Amino acid sequence: MTSHRKLFTPFTLNSLTFPNRAAVAPMTRISATDKGNPTEEMASYYTTFAKGGFGLIITEGTYIDSESSQAYENQPGMATDEQAKGWEKIAQSVHEYGSKIIMQLQHAGALSQANLKHSGTVAPSAIQPKGEQLAFYRGTGSFETPGELTIHQMEDIKHNFVHAALRAKSAGFDGVELHGANGYLLDNFLTDYTNQRNDKYGGSLVNRLRFLIEVIEDVKKEVGEFVVGIRISQSKGNDFTHKWAGGEEEAKFIFSELSKTGIDYIHVTEYDATAPAFAHNTMSLAALARKFSDVPIFANGQLGDPEKAIAILEKNEADLVTIGKFALANHDWVKKVRNDESLDAFQPREILHPIADLKPFEY
Repeated sequence: MTSHRKLFTPFTLNSLTFPNRAAVAPMTRISATDKGNPTEEMASYYTTFAKGGFGLIITEGTYIDSESSQAYENQPGMATDEQAKGWEKIAQSVHEYGSKIIMQLQHAGALSQANLKHSGTVAPSAIQPKGEQLAFYRGTGSFETPGELTIHQMEDIKHNFVHAALRAKSAGFDGVELHGANGYLLDNFLTDYTNQRNDKYGGSLVNRLRFLIEVIEDVKKEVGEFVVGIRISQSKGNDFTHKWAGGEEEAKFIFSELSKTGIDYIHVTEYDATAPAFAHNTMSLAALARKFSDVPIFANGQLGDPEKAIAILEKNEADLVTIGKFALANHDWVKKVRNDESLDAFQPREILHPIADLKPFEY
């Protein structure tokens, strides 16, 4: 139990205090209604993690508008007051068991497999994404080539992030996390080969990071005393092995510039959070985020193994660990680890109906 000490030490982030350093990672579930409204099943799902002892729960990616941001069918949204009303019960239920809950806000960008108005996908540049759509989210075939966003459309998207964050605050959430990872819109802007713009939002790393920074700053300005974090990755759902071309120097610029925005935390996700970020570098991406920023770091990637989770905390490479697959297999992961009980292995399920039986996917 002594070796678990830091995992069970409270952690304070602004005005929030988490009872421990273990969080549920955001995981796509596609269990909302076809209008993007939360369901009773979702309320039960999130509440079981709170009952199981997790200090923080980060929701699945939640779309921000009724135009182009939706990623998958039956994904929940925070684009309407009706959707926000449905989320209120979930936030209240999680709070009843002493946990905090942060909503992840997402614009799918070029990787959208479904949007409410079927108006086509959008991205910084009209470049077809690599790979195939995800079948277990009901996608088929290649991704479509997105339309290149105009400056006016980009302004609308920034406003939509702000409005979704305000709805989350009104619904009782403890914060929001902006999804800047895994090949979705904010990551589309950051990534060199998906952003071929010739204006101030494309080309150099300074320009490619500009839209992310503007979204963060706009949200922070409007929400007041409310936690705002961002999730960052190198890999993408459709390009798993992608690495930042500039290596450690690129990481240094990204993390230091994000830190300057007033962001409350950076959530770094890799396939293995403890692995070297670049072939020539022995530091993990989480360790680089720690080195080059001055904000709390959340780490994700194969940390369901308690020893790995504890190690990354003890080395001070992260302040908090987020757990995906092992949390699905063990909604009471925190209680089991605290009591030195054995953990159930994660068993992926085939695609089945109803929606509740669809295989979840961890980013």
